[in-house]
Amino acid sequence: MERYNPHNLNNARRNRRERNATHQEAVLWHLYLKKSKTNFTRQYRIGNYILDFYAPSIKLSIEIDGGQHYEEGALAYDDRRSAFLAERGITELRFTNIDIDKHLVSVVEKIDHVLAELKR
Repeated sequence: MERYNPHNLNNARRNRRERNATHQEAVLWHLYLKKSKTNFTRQYRIGNYILDFYAPSIKLSIEIDGGQHYEEGALAYDDRRSAFLAERGITELRFTNIDIDKHLVSVVEKIDHVLAELKR
């Protein structure tokens, strides 16, 4: 089992509280992931990172990126994070807040497709 940074414990707990979830995270969770036949966990800690949503049985991470992901230094951080996950065999799906707000059906279809692929 992958170790996690214990300093992330309070951050993960705080982020799991509904009032701390972004609107887009709450929408995806309540309308789709919470009801999925695949068990997803919110704010899963791994290494120095906290994953928005994670399905451990199939090693799938789903991230919802807000505007802060496009600020200086954030893209390099996301690249390091993605490489860390890939080294551990974790598939990562990334969506933007705009994807959730305007293209939720397409997001769900993409997740369904990847879930089917990973379960094979």
